[in-house]
Amino acid sequence: MTFAQFVGSGTTGIIGAINTAVVPAIFAFAFAAFVWGVMRYFFVNGGEEAKRAEGRQFVLWGILAMAVLLSVWGLVNMLLSTLGIAPSGAP
Repeated sequence: MTFAQFVGSGTTGIIGAINTAVVPAIFAFAFAAFVWGVMRYFFVNGGEEAKRAEGRQFVLWGILAMAVLLSVWGLVNMLLSTLGIAPSGAP
């Protein structure tokens, strides 16, 4: 098994499968945490300051998770394209 077969393009290799399936799923969970925090901050618990602070924490962690995931995803795609084994469907 060569390195290119191990990494693979699209969903055939391990890194390709992680890059095309797992990372977007985790990104969706981070976005859901962000939306949940916004809902808790503005709509659900508008009068209670402790609950608003909890919603603010959800928003902060959701934004932080999305920024980290986007950075790592970009670095992995850049590394794969540099090595010449970019996933299929990549621009």
